[in-house]
Amino acid sequence: MDFDLTPEQQQILDYGNNVAKEFDRRYWMDCTEKRVFPQALYRRVAEDGFVGMMVPEDYGGAGQGMTEMHLFLEGLSNNGIPLLNLVVGATMSLGLIAKYGSEQQKQRYLPDACAGKTRFCFAITEPDAGTNSMRITTLAKRSGNRFALNGQKTFITDADGSDYALVVTRTIPHAEVKRKTDGFTLFIVDLKAKGVTKQYIPVSIPAPETQWQLFFDDVDLGPDDVIGEVDRGFDILFKSLNPERILVGSICCGLGRYALNRAVDYASERRVFNNVPIGSYQGLQHPLASAYTEVEMASLMTLKAAWVFDQGREAGEFSNMAKLAAADAGTRAVDVALQCFGGNGFTKEYGIFDIYPLVRLLKTAPLNREMILNYIGEHVMGLPRSY
Repeated sequence: MDFDLTPEQQQILDYGNNVAKEFDRRYWMDCTEKRVFPQALYRRVAEDGFVGMMVPEDYGGAGQGMTEMHLFLEGLSNNGIPLLNLVVGATMSLGLIAKYGSEQQKQRYLPDACAGKTRFCFAITEPDAGTNSMRITTLAKRSGNRFALNGQKTFITDADGSDYALVVTRTIPHAEVKRKTDGFTLFIVDLKAKGVTKQYIPVSIPAPETQWQLFFDDVDLGPDDVIGEVDRGFDILFKSLNPERILVGSICCGLGRYALNRAVDYASERRVFNNVPIGSYQGLQHPLASAYTEVEMASLMTLKAAWVFDQGREAGEFSNMAKLAAADAGTRAVDVALQCFGGNGFTKEYGIFDIYPLVRLLKTAPLNREMILNYIGEHVMGLPRSY
């Protein structure tokens, strides 16, 4: 097996180093503190072809795969720039439309989105159906060939800045289906449509993309808004979740590296006793080396998951293990870096603690590590179902 990246893939990974010369971590944190989406960075990324990474060239994209998207996001995160919209918008939404949308939908939505003129978000989570998506109650009720959408979604990333949402609904209530996976339909919903309202969710996570609740009150939808087939959207939905897990892994590995690199620089200069750098103390050196090893192992698993996905093979096993390993490794890496910085790590000047809430969130979201372990135990190892 060849572990070397192609020259083109290496350029994609290195893109984060280049763009960070103009849009660095300080720019990202400035947007975060103002709760303003990093529009200038997003526009540059779109102009350079990375928002449409997984969209065919015929529709304004770059025609690349999950491996390249992983390398791109990991490269950005290596520089402390985790753009969450590129997971829920550029990949989960645009990639899904490119693969399963009608020709009319591709022509209508993809060119402007790839160019950064419009943004998408992805809406699945509900207040009473978080992890258990089978129990969602948002319903698109048929009337002839049209639908009236009613329900609520929560923790929708970048909903306020997005023009459209890919909304996971039921078109047959859970209580009326023969199989729990029946009756799902995915719709493209214009977030400016009559009957759509939003409510801000304050969260303690430093990120420029904010969290929102969406409310749907008799939102009128037609057949042109359906992705795939009515009542048979679960297969599409299921395939959209592996990319999310892979790219969460990309972000966690990158942020872990960023924190460790900052810690190495600090420990190589900081002197407290005997006029020697604190990085020469094994009490700091060993935890940093261990955390670095864990991040690199998680990165390899994430790269494998992306590669398997690009081969058209079932990627659930590797995607879940990548997300599990990367979230754990990223969280540990930031924690070790904090310990290295001591009290300085908790100051805004050094900006290390600011990384921790996001990587810690990604141990819980979009799917908590306990459910991932359940999946690995049951579906990978063959153990009896535990819940």
